[in-house]
Order: sequence, then structure tokens, then C-alpha cells
Amino acid sequence: MMARQRLIPDAIIPAVGDDGQAQALAVALQPALPAILDAKIERAAAYAKAARSSATRRAYESDWAIFIAWCDAHSLAALPASPDVVAVFASDQATAGLNPATINRRVAAIGHHHRAAGYPAPTALPTAGRLAEVLAGIRAEHGGAKRRKAPADAAALRNMLAAIEGDGLRATRDRAILAIGMAAALRRSEIVALEVGHVGIVPEGLRLMIARSKTDRAGEGAVIAIPEGTRIRPKALLLAWMAAAGHAEGPLFRRLTRKDALTPAPMSDRAIARLVQTHAAAAGYDPTLFGGHSLRAGFITEGAAQGATIFKLQEVSRHKSVQVLSEYVRNADLFKDHAGQRFL
Repeated sequence: MMARQRLIPDAIIPAVGDDGQAQALAVALQPALPAILDAKIERAAAYAKAARSSATRRAYESDWAIFIAWCDAHSLAALPASPDVVAVFASDQATAGLNPATINRRVAAIGHHHRAAGYPAPTALPTAGRLAEVLAGIRAEHGGAKRRKAPADAAALRNMLAAIEGDGLRATRDRAILAIGMAAALRRSEIVALEVGHVGIVPEGLRLMIARSKTDRAGEGAVIAIPEGTRIRPKALLLAWMAAAGHAEGPLFRRLTRKDALTPAPMSDRAIARLVQTHAAAAGYDPTLFGGHSLRAGFITEGAAQGATIFKLQEVSRHKSVQVLSEYVRNADLFKDHAGQRFL
């Protein structure tokens, strides 16, 4: 085994037997190494935090607070919690009407906070068999078809755009958000992360830089092409917003005050969801069926219905797997070349 490299020069090490000097030197040098380690630990924690989206972090914090409150109400320890305690918590959540996906996320949040505190996740303990059975039972009894928000396809989006009245700053911004969100198949988190510098204007339309996304943890980025368009006209609507806002850098879509004054702050992803629901209602749709994902789903659904291949859809949606995309394509083609078309 290689000998450990000496970190302290021989010249400053006191002679053997000089206990006073040796102790003084040890005390003087001791804080240096922990200080270095603390800095590295903080940096590592920052990287770990960045590995999860802001939406996931908010959800985990909320889930953890709910679990702590539940444990307090039942005089149980939240940290560390035994698998049986988590199993009873999950059962109570299911009885209260929560869906399996939310319960699974809360169990994951409990595990995350245990690991952060230096404890193994309850699901990873050898005694977690009963917990696994409870979670499986909840999925079997309360599971069902995935509930997705309605897609804002071309017709729905044109109706929503038409329902936005006026040419004020808010109306101009909201039209641009709806058009760009759908045209680039953006997640709501990607919409609010856009900056002015991410927009490239070319004769054919726009080149939109997505600096970071849910499936791009390494931050490699992606460039999305948005055609000029003759119906929804995403390029024209975005340029109208940029001209009206007049900001040359920073967040592309800004928060507005109640009097529609521009602020330097970016919008929140939740504001995008509310915006879509507001304009869906104005267009005569049930707002509860729509959300932030409706814009992204709308592009994929409309593209599939218009005959775009799954690979061309993937260029814009940036799905890592075609499995999710195949569901949209299959739904769009349910009646196309139907097996019973010639005899039913």
C-alpha cells in the first residue's frame, strides 16, 4: 500500500517530547481540514439538489411536511420511521382518496429525507416487506387509467387565442406563451426558463434554445425549430411580445403586476398552468380538463393526427423514449385504416 503523503513540512513539526508545541500546532491545524470538507459537502449537496427539478423539490418538501404532521398526530417518530409506520401512513392516504401516484411520491419523499439525514430509506430496510405489499395493494385497488390533461390541439389553441381580447401587454404575452408553448412542445418549466438570448430569428421561423429540461440533467441543451406558421403564427406572436415588452436580455416571459406593468421576474410554472386554464375557459372549454401540459400534448396530438412520423415528433418533443409518443400516435390513428372499416 502506498504510504500517505505528508501534508505538513518537517521543518514545522516540533521535536519529539515538546508536548506543548505539538498540541498547539495540532489545535491550529485542526480546523483547516473540516473547513475544506464542509465546502465540498455543500458543493456536493448543491449538485444533488440540482439533480431534481424545482417542481419535484417543492413536492417533496410538501410531502415531507404532511408526513411529519401525520406522525405528530399519531405520536410516532418521523425520522427515522419504520417501514410499518410508513405502511400505515400510505394506507391512511389511500383511504383519504389520494391516488397511487401521489402516495408513491410521498413514500419517495420520505425516503429522500431519510437518506439526506443519514438514514436508510424505509423501503430499503430488510423489514420493508409489509410496506411493499401495502403499496402494491393500493395500486391494485385504487389504480386505474392515467388521467392526462386535455391536449390543446390546433383547433383548441386557435379558439383560445381568439378569445384573448385586446392588445395590452398581458394579452400580447399570453398569446405568445400559448403559441410558443404549443409550437415547441414545451413543458411549463421550460417555458418559464426561456431567456431572450435563447431566441434565434431566422427566415424560416425561429430557432429556440432549450438550455435545460426535465430529461436533460446534464444541461447539454437542445435547439427546436419553429416554422413561421400561417394559422397560429408563433413567430409573429412572439415578436409582438418582445417588441411590446422591450427587454433585450433576461427572462423571456416576465411577471406582470396587477396593472400590467412589466417586472424583471420570470413567471412561475404554476402561472403557466393557470394561464392555460383561464384562456381555455374563455374559449368555452372546461378549464379543469386543461393544464400546463396541454400545450405540449397539443403539439404531439396534432402532429400525429396530421401524419408526422414518430421520429419527427421526437425531434421537437425530445422524449428519450418513443413509448410515450407511441400512445399519442396510436390515439390519433384509432380510426385510420380501421380493421372493420370495410365491413362494419
